[in-house]
Amino acid sequence: MKTSLLIMGFLIIFTGLESRAQGKTWKLEECINYALDKNIQVKKSNLTSDQDLLYSNQAKSNRLPSVNASVSENLNWYKGFDSATGQYGSSNGSNSTNYGVNSSVSLYNGDKLNTRIKQAELNLQSSRYYSESVKESVGLNILNAYLQVLYSYESVKNAEKQIESTTEQLALAKERMDLGVIASSDYLQIKSELSTEKSTLATAQSQLAIDNVTLEQLMELPVDPNFAISSPNLESLLVEFVQPDAQEIYNLALGIKPEIKNIELTKESTALNVKIAKADYMPIISANAGLSTGYSSLNTGSGYTTQLNDKVNPSIGLTLSIPIFQKKQVKTNVGIATIAVTNAELDVLNTKNQLRKEIEQACVNVASAKSQYTASLEQNQSSKESYDVTNEKFKVGLLNSVDFLVQKTSLITSESKLLQSKFNLIFSYKVLDFYKGVPLTL
Repeated sequence: MKTSLLIMGFLIIFTGLESRAQGKTWKLEECINYALDKNIQVKKSNLTSDQDLLYSNQAKSNRLPSVNASVSENLNWYKGFDSATGQYGSSNGSNSTNYGVNSSVSLYNGDKLNTRIKQAELNLQSSRYYSESVKESVGLNILNAYLQVLYSYESVKNAEKQIESTTEQLALAKERMDLGVIASSDYLQIKSELSTEKSTLATAQSQLAIDNVTLEQLMELPVDPNFAISSPNLESLLVEFVQPDAQEIYNLALGIKPEIKNIELTKESTALNVKIAKADYMPIISANAGLSTGYSSLNTGSGYTTQLNDKVNPSIGLTLSIPIFQKKQVKTNVGIATIAVTNAELDVLNTKNQLRKEIEQACVNVASAKSQYTASLEQNQSSKESYDVTNEKFKVGLLNSVDFLVQKTSLITSESKLLQSKFNLIFSYKVLDFYKGVPLTL
């Protein structure tokens, strides 16, 4: 009985949690944070950073001496030679045991170890900036998808308003047709318009569902029919237009964008390969030390412990290795490393040029979007005024349904253009903020 009650309690709690989860309204920041936590590319970039951290620690540890211990056991068989008879006797066996400890450390290798430590640290910093650039890219994609959902939601609401308005007009047309004020063709024109608007609503609802799925998939969130996002006050984002200075934004972006820092650190790391390759021209000095002992069963005059004590042999030494002829391998390595540096410099230049082009395009897009929004706003205002006059004439029977529907279609078109231009302007503003380093929020 207690078990059943416990299970029922868990089910109630789970149902409540599920209900709250389904009723959750996602904000933009929540969508971005969830995507960053689940995105595969972000996780892989983090793993790359973790891997480079291990490489960095290993590069530092390479300065430490290496220590190795060894133990060997050997069994030997031989035939004893009898000098009196001049013949070999029967086979005899012996065994020997050897113990050793050896250590070596590099004292000088053309500063290759220190250079590799510096290179590993640069690679670690570079991978972290790469991870940040991946996160920024994911965030911008989420913003675009989020605004697309908001746009589709507004389109659905506009379509519903149009249907509501046309339904009232259809009822009025029905009354006037019954009274013989208008012909049945006028009534059927309104009815046909209502059917068209219902089809438009169905299309808008379908697009909203598709955009919801797109956003959820970008977030790596399982598709949920109850998924919903919050609707912020977008009007507050339509700030007074100021022509952006592309050069000023570009100069700012050069100092803050992670992809620039990543590519510059990569160039520095690549340049160190030249120094590493040239180090092979230099001699190598290393120190080594060892300690060995052993036991042999052939030494019948001493026991196992006595032999180990008597045969302790410490050793210490220095090794100097001087490269004389390497079949031009070092020269080739230096040449390849130098070419790689030139290639890395071109990558830096290309990345900066690409950033400059993107910012210039973003500035043009803002100006164009603002101009389009202003024009759409004026057109919509004029269409509304014309529609109000036309609607009043239609209500009192001074206008036929064809002329009325022409004006209404014009209003619907202007509202659609205004809605599209508004969201286009908001996204353009946000892209510009993105290059300025402003957090992606609504």
